[in-house]
Amino acid sequence: MKSQTCPPDETILSLLRAGKEQGMELLFQKYYAHVCLIIVRIVANPHTAEDLAQDVFSNIWQQRTQLQIHTGLKAYLSRAARNRALNHLRDQKIHWEHSSELAEPQALIPTAQQTLESQELQNLIDQAIDALPERCRIVFVLKRFEHLSHQEIAHTLGISTKTVENHMTKALKMLQAFLSPWIEPHDL
Repeated sequence: MKSQTCPPDETILSLLRAGKEQGMELLFQKYYAHVCLIIVRIVANPHTAEDLAQDVFSNIWQQRTQLQIHTGLKAYLSRAARNRALNHLRDQKIHWEHSSELAEPQALIPTAQQTLESQELQNLIDQAIDALPERCRIVFVLKRFEHLSHQEIAHTLGISTKTVENHMTKALKMLQAFLSPWIEPHDL
């Protein structure tokens, strides 16, 4: 019955090459379901499959005058459908890879829990620094927060660089002892 309503592939091809819309309509009626079935097996999404099938037929219409089909329309459309589906998957993979690259900076934005933990840890560090003896605290703050060298600290406080080194060693040991339950020693 189908052969009576749809002309043979050669007739459809002739109509297409002549730019007749009837050729496209016949091609679509005869092979649309077949093309969708091939694509949906690859992309596993019926809506995407329909969109991609539309692309296949649109490309055929655009290239109608240059069509070189040697294997038969069904085989040609099967190959075009597979290629379009595979290209879609490739493009999606590239899109997701770029999206994940773009999303990475978002991953650097701390969550509420991380922010809270960070604030708690900062409070502990502040308490530990405040608990240092006055000279140790001053030397530590000048070194770690003001980024002064040992010589600059010694000059500012009127002490020797060896005394600065001793205060830093003492401060780090005291901070490490105070903070050891919460942080690794190398984080100081």
